[in-house]
Amino acid sequence: MDIDGARILVPGATGAIGGALAERLHGLGARVAVAGRDPAALERAAKACGDAPAFRFDAYDLDCCADTVPRAASALRGLDAVVVCVGVPAFGPASDTSDTVAEHLFAVNSLAPMAFLRAGLRAVAPSGAVAGVTGVVVDAAPVGMADYAAAKTALAAWLAAVRRERRRTGPAVLDIRLPHTESGFAARAVAGTPPRFPRGNTVEEAVDRIVDDLARSGTDRRG
Repeated sequence: MDIDGARILVPGATGAIGGALAERLHGLGARVAVAGRDPAALERAAKACGDAPAFRFDAYDLDCCADTVPRAASALRGLDAVVVCVGVPAFGPASDTSDTVAEHLFAVNSLAPMAFLRAGLRAVAPSGAVAGVTGVVVDAAPVGMADYAAAKTALAAWLAAVRRERRRTGPAVLDIRLPHTESGFAARAVAGTPPRFPRGNTVEEAVDRIVDDLARSGTDRRG
């Protein structure tokens, strides 16, 4: 995909990685639409991207998540990519994790991204891409993060199946498994206290990875 001129929706643009990604894409010439939950942060993200179209959503309202995609497509007069950077962690033993917290983790980390991406499959050009950010927890679930890892793994499994479905028709389907990143993500956990992680990658390095994967997506459709 040629980033310059591409029309890209970034749900989760009010977070550290999503916001930095939206700004980078804007700087590279993309026409960006941003989406997020916090109104003030969403306004800042939109201004940082040249007064980009902005859409508020709640991860529990899956219809709202899905409806954001055609609204962004209308504002941008089409879509070439949807890159979902939505997520929230929780920490602690599985036996201590309440069902309410588990439901929240699956809503934010699995169901909401799937709603955005499913709508993206209908709206994004065949030459474009839909992408979900998962993480290395998919490959090695950490102790004390069972429900978070399970939610991200569910999203990864969904992406893997959809990638095979769309291998010949497009758009490209990307599972971007970022390593631990120093984004302040752990400090926003909905439950528990984060362990002491080894130093992770910078937000800029995470954005580099996402942009590189998007740029390669037109020629690298792995089944």
